[in-house]
Amino acid sequence: MSQALKPYLNAVRHTVDAALCLQNFGSMNVERHNKPEVEARTNKELLLNPVVISRNAKEKVLIEGSINSVRVSLKIKQIDELEQILCRRFTRFMTQRAENFVILRRKPISPDYDISFLITNFQTERMWKHKLVDFIIQFMEEIDKEISEMKLSVNARARITAQEFLKQFV
Repeated sequence: MSQALKPYLNAVRHTVDAALCLQNFGSMNVERHNKPEVEARTNKELLLNPVVISRNAKEKVLIEGSINSVRVSLKIKQIDELEQILCRRFTRFMTQRAENFVILRRKPISPDYDISFLITNFQTERMWKHKLVDFIIQFMEEIDKEISEMKLSVNARARITAQEFLKQFV
């Protein structure tokens, strides 16, 4: 982890860790139903205040908590148009395989965010809480690396293609 990224990721880690104090809570409207309150929003008393942790204008995390679920939404750094395209393709690839990643949502909560995770009390009962937090932090670290590597690869391939194309004019 780079030193510039460390305070940002530590703030996210501690906030998600605090928000993951979840408990089983059935629906107050329908008997024998248990829906994530952060998604259903049926009762304002069960929702925590949303927290936005922002590294800069282009990179931020929204953490929304409730009594039985937490939603973590990520805005991934996208400096130029190529990074926007790569980020869109990468997140689309990930969300198409959301059933393999148990906590990944198929769609982000709004167009402002690129990818969202939904953690319910059932998942915290089945999985270790610190491993869920570690997964989110590692995902945040790795997605920047992946997009940077893809950008370098695309630029290298474009350079080689341009050289081959321009050889015919020399």
